[in-house]
Amino acid sequence: MTAPRYRGRFAPSPSGPLHFGSLVAAVASYADARHHDGEWLLRIDDVDQVRCRSGAEQSILDTLDAFGMHADAKPIRQSECSERYLAILDRLIAGGHAYRCNCSRKQIARIAKSGSEGPIYPGTCRQRPPPDDASAAWRVRVPAKAIAFDDRVAGEISQDLARDIGDFVLHRTDGFAAYQLAVVVDDHDQKINQVVRGADLLWSTPRQIWLQQLLGFPTPAYAHIPLVYDPDGRKLSKSDKAHPVDPTNPVGGLRAAWKHLGQTPAPEGLHGVDAFWAWAISSWDIRRVPADREEKHESRNSL
Repeated sequence: MTAPRYRGRFAPSPSGPLHFGSLVAAVASYADARHHDGEWLLRIDDVDQVRCRSGAEQSILDTLDAFGMHADAKPIRQSECSERYLAILDRLIAGGHAYRCNCSRKQIARIAKSGSEGPIYPGTCRQRPPPDDASAAWRVRVPAKAIAFDDRVAGEISQDLARDIGDFVLHRTDGFAAYQLAVVVDDHDQKINQVVRGADLLWSTPRQIWLQQLLGFPTPAYAHIPLVYDPDGRKLSKSDKAHPVDPTNPVGGLRAAWKHLGQTPAPEGLHGVDAFWAWAISSWDIRRVPADREEKHESRNSL
């Protein structure tokens, strides 16, 4: 049987202009897709409407275009998929895999053990469900067993969800799908089979694999690339007002991202984004990308 064609994606959050850390992720995902003669899609990660900023989406799309990264289809937006997320949530509820929870972050922090991404949910509402009329989130039951995968950059990764994370949120009390549910549904619906993204999401992957297993979805191959940190050792973030990349000097930005990814330096004689990518696509080697296995990265709606 012929292997399915490579199908990757880049999923920026429209919470501000594209900064260098996001550019590195875009370059890695684009280079890997094109190197394998694959498709590269865009998805706007706007499921959390509170974090979105007016004009940010168009700014990101314009910047990607200026840097020579062109998607093979129009981008989809998570904000347009809420009914789909609810339908998948209903499947998990019907299968007995999800339950309501009205615990606050403060309550959880007071009684929970500390894990790599904050307090480990102790299963309070699994044992004592909240009243039917109480506002509540939905959590998924997790197994007391290791969920393992072989990351193309970080190597073998294994995590016991019950021990390290606890039952995590699928749907929030504010009515929005949580990131972990949304990304699993999105990747399945877009037929993504290769995920190249930042290492801040490395330890979210076991949760996503667990949901894929519950839903009978195929698991993509994963590659988590090293993050970009500021001089104080903090991850670059739009919410921290990290400096955006300069679309008037795309080749300079591409060269810097290429260096961060551990790739063979581009020849000095390359001028213009088309020339850069003509050389870079054939030269890309993911085996040269340095690993970043740091476990204490941002939590994506675990609580």
